[in-house]
Order: sequence, then structure tokens, then C-alpha cells
Amino acid sequence: MVSARRPFTVLIAVLASCATLLSLTACVSGSDAGDIKGNSSTVTSSSAGSVALFTPSDGITLNQQTPLNKWAKLVPDLTKALVEAGMEKGNISHKTSDSLDKQSRAIQDFVVNHLSETGSSNDSKITIAPENMTLLVAPVVKSDASTRQYGDYVSQELTTNDTSEEGTDNDNNATSHESGEVDGGATTSDDEQSQAADRLVSSLKLAQESGMHVILLGNSITGYEPDAFVKFSDAQTIGKIQAEKVKAKLELDKASKDNPKQIEVLLPYETKDDNGKAADTTFAQEAFQGVWSVLGAYYQKGVIESPSGALDADSTQDDWQNVAYDASQDNAVADTLKKRLAAKSSASLTRIDAIIAMNDSVASDVVTTLDDMGYTGSAADINPQITISGIVGNITGKKDLSRQAVPDPIKSPEKDKAGTETDGSNTDESTASKDRDSRWPLVTGYGAYVSVIPSIVNGKQWITGLEDRQALASDIAQACTLLNTGSTLKSMSVVHNTTVAGVKKIPTISEPTIAVSASNLKAELIDPGYISLADAGL
Repeated sequence: MVSARRPFTVLIAVLASCATLLSLTACVSGSDAGDIKGNSSTVTSSSAGSVALFTPSDGITLNQQTPLNKWAKLVPDLTKALVEAGMEKGNISHKTSDSLDKQSRAIQDFVVNHLSETGSSNDSKITIAPENMTLLVAPVVKSDASTRQYGDYVSQELTTNDTSEEGTDNDNNATSHESGEVDGGATTSDDEQSQAADRLVSSLKLAQESGMHVILLGNSITGYEPDAFVKFSDAQTIGKIQAEKVKAKLELDKASKDNPKQIEVLLPYETKDDNGKAADTTFAQEAFQGVWSVLGAYYQKGVIESPSGALDADSTQDDWQNVAYDASQDNAVADTLKKRLAAKSSASLTRIDAIIAMNDSVASDVVTTLDDMGYTGSAADINPQITISGIVGNITGKKDLSRQAVPDPIKSPEKDKAGTETDGSNTDESTASKDRDSRWPLVTGYGAYVSVIPSIVNGKQWITGLEDRQALASDIAQACTLLNTGSTLKSMSVVHNTTVAGVKKIPTISEPTIAVSASNLKAELIDPGYISLADAGL
């Protein structure tokens, strides 16, 4: 469990005495022998038990933009759901840590201290048996600034020293421990990071051996087997959902090579990490794979083109760098987009039907840049299902949004029936072409930044995405109470066995990622209380 090169003396001592502690706790873990005398309190294996929650500190807020996918927003929802599931609020604890080192030590201390208290003969101390306790752990993982733009709930993988010694290729892991912590914590050395990862795994295994249950939230650990795993959106999911929504909105199955759709992908990544070393680009690569899994076939058929030529019929999922840009540079989005959409003549703009901006931070800069370049209109102008004038009425509950899509011509206006280019002498055709070229494209994002909600309302940004936080909180609470009462998770419809970080058949909790546009913003964000009318600019 622990690297031979890095023995943890405290844990070894605890492991040596673990049998004694477990024998002492037997008196409080049986279904008919669960009374603890002293303060007339009773804790049995049929009770909802307790939960200890360990999360990373919230990531640094970039440019005062705050996504709804934040740990600080999940914890209150989760606490409420646990109480509603029958758990006493006093039996729910929460600890945040800004580094893996601090988190692993906090979990180690919690497990050791609880086992010591449980095994104590002091009748005045009321404790809960390990079998009635669940640790909810969201491991602190390394992430660069561009990855943090997606919010806190991005499933990644933590690699431990034990797996790297066995030959795991850390170059392909999103969280290999080349460097230290981020999100407000001090950086640590490679050696300290490795020790922290090993300490975390050893502590979690000790907890399980004592009878406690462990549920990992979002971030997995290579080779480690939790009792359950809660899967949040990963890089591929984030890319895929944006591409799928663009595919449906632009009706790509009906598109023609004679009038191909114009789509650009803006993929942010960091060339260097926080320590100045070459950054791990796995997240960016996987995000592009998600986009390409949906749109690749259409590029290859010629029904989608990239105005910049970054993607074409010969592109593959390995060509992620063709659409990537260094997000650490000043004005990176504006400079990249202006270069991609450089007009062929000063008299017109370059036609663009959709821009997959990957996250709301990028999307916000895209909206500003498009406006500066002279694009006009809104997302509702492209095969609209809604009208901007109806958005406010829908949000305030006064009307439903329904409008049939406007069919797009099969052939491009620039080509006559013979397929030859027009000479531009037809004023009406020229004007129509200019109007089309300056038309506002679909702009997608992810993270549900509160600051971009007004842009969703006015149609400048078409969609954003977020986790179904309240549904996940309810699912997690149900899983905790089931485990604490000795039941399995088989009765939960949202649980499926999956392979998690190389370990097969892990009960995995997941909920569909929510895509939010003006048409469902009221139902998905305002009604559940995620945002207020004021947040939406209303």
C-alpha cells in the first residue's frame, strides 16, 4: 500500500494495532449490539450514520467570473440532501484543503483519530462505528489555469507513486505528479507530491479495512478501488456535448457539400505549468476528442469547413493542436479568433456558423471579439427554434417558446446552378451574401458562469453546460445512507458498474450534463434556485 522508499511511520503503527481497534469496535457495530452508553445516545448499524466530506478549496476565480460548478456550491446542497435522507446535521463534517499534501494529512488524522476514539474504553465519548461512516473524498488534483476555467467539477485522475513504479505511463495522465498544487496552494516538489498521493491511498485503504466506506467525488485515483465513484463531466464529455448541440441546431445531417457549414473550434491549453515546466496537454487532447467524435465525420464528408483551414477532410482526432492556442497569452482569444476569421476582402466579414469555445471564459471573450469585428444578430438567427423577443416572456413564465427551424439552402448563394462562382454584379445577391457573412454564429461554452447568463438571455452566447448539482447531491446522500446501513447500491437506478482508473466494476453514480440555452434557462437554472432573475439580468 505504501511505497517502500517512503514509509509512513504513523500509518504503520496504526496498521499494526488495527486488529485491536477493530475488536474493540465490534461492540458498537452489530445490528443488535449498537448501544453506546454514557449520554443516553444510541448509534446502530440501522441508523443513517455519519459522513466526513473532504474537498479541494475552490479554484481561483478568473477575472471575477464564477462558474456554478464550484465545491462551495455543492457542499450546502449535499448537506441538505443528507439531512433529508435522515442523517443528523451534527454527524456531517467538512474539510477543505488547498493541496494534496494537506488533504492527505487531514484524512489520515481523521481516520486514525476516529479509530482511536472508537476503540477507547471511555464510556463518556460518543462515537459512530466505522461501519456506519462514509468518507466522501474529492482528491485534490493538479490542474492548470485553462483547465480551471471549466469549473471545479471536472473528472480527472490522480496518479500515485505505487502505480508509477509499476510502469504506468504518466505522460498520458492528466494528473501525473510532475509538479505540485495549484488553486491557491503552495507548490510542492515531486517527492512531496508522491508522498501525499501514497499517504492518501494508504489512509483510504485503512479506513476501508476498519469498516468505513469511501466514495470518491469526480477525481479518481489510479489503481485504487473505492466503494463507489461519482463521475462528473470529463474533458471528452464537455467537448462532446457542445458538438452534439451544434450538430442538432445546424441540422448537419441535412447539410450539403455545396453549402457547407462553417465551424471553428477554439481549444485553450497551457504550454507551461505553474512551475514553468512543459504542461500536461491531456485535458485539451481529450476535449478535442470529444468534439471530433461528433463532428469529425462531417468534416471528412465536406459538409463542415473550418474558415481558417485548421480542420478539413484529412483531419483526425490527433490534430488537436491545429485548433489549440496558448491560453496564457494576453488577448489570446481575440488574437486567435481574428486571425481565424480574417476577411478575404475589406468589404465583408468571414462567414461563421458556429464557434465551439469550450468554456464560458473563452465564450465571453468570443462574444466581445465578434461584436468588435462587426458581427450582428444573435444565436436565434441560425435555424431559430426561438425568438429573442420571446425569451424574457418564457423566463418569467408568460409564454412558451416554439418556432420551427428555418431551412438552409442546399447550395451556397455564391454558386449558380452550374456550380460556377457569380461575378458579384447582382446587387441583391451581393447584399444577401454580406448579410449572411456578418450573421452572428452559435457560440458554445461550459461552466455556467453567472457573468455570462445575460449573454445567454440575449442570445449572444447560445449554450452553456453544468452538472445537475442537486440531483447529484440527492444521489450521493442516498448512496451514503445505503452504505452506512449495510446495503448495496444495486437499488439505485443512477448507479452502473464502470471501469474507474483501471479498476473494473466500480459502482458509479452519474447524471446527464445539463445544456442550458435561453429556451430552458428558466427551468434549469432559475426554478431550481441556481441563479436569480437578477443574475440573468432581468
